[in-house]
Amino acid sequence: MNLPRRPEDAHATLAAAFNTGNVATVMNMYDADGIIVPEPGKPVSGREKFEGAITAILSIKGKMEIKTVYCLQAGNVAVGRSEWSITDGSDVKVSAKGIELMKQQTDGTWKIVIDHAFGAEGNLVAQ
Repeated sequence: MNLPRRPEDAHATLAAAFNTGNVATVMNMYDADGIIVPEPGKPVSGREKFEGAITAILSIKGKMEIKTVYCLQAGNVAVGRSEWSITDGSDVKVSAKGIELMKQQTDGTWKIVIDHAFGAEGNLVAQ
C-alpha cells in the first residue's frame, strides 16, 4: 500500500490500511517512534506497544471508515481532525472523533506521528 503524497489523504489511506487486516500494512502508516492512543487515556509508544495497540484494534471485526473534518498543513507537518468508526453491517462496533499529527517524510510521503483516536471527544476535560 502506498503512503499518501498529501496529508489530507492520510485518513483515507489509514482506513484502507486497517481494512487489509494486516499489522505490517497499518504500521507502515505510522512513525513507530510516535504515540498512539488506542483507548481513551491510554497512550502508548515504542514499537512493541504500538504493534500491540494496532493488533488490538484489528481484532475488532468490521470495516473502518475515517472522514476528514479538517487537515491543516504548515511546511512538513500537518494536523488533522477525524471522525472514524468500525462497523459490521449496520452494527457500529466503535466510533470516535480523533486528532492526528502527520509529518512529511524525506521521500515526500506522509506518516502519522501522533494518533489520538479519541482526542476530539467532547467528554475530555482539562484537569
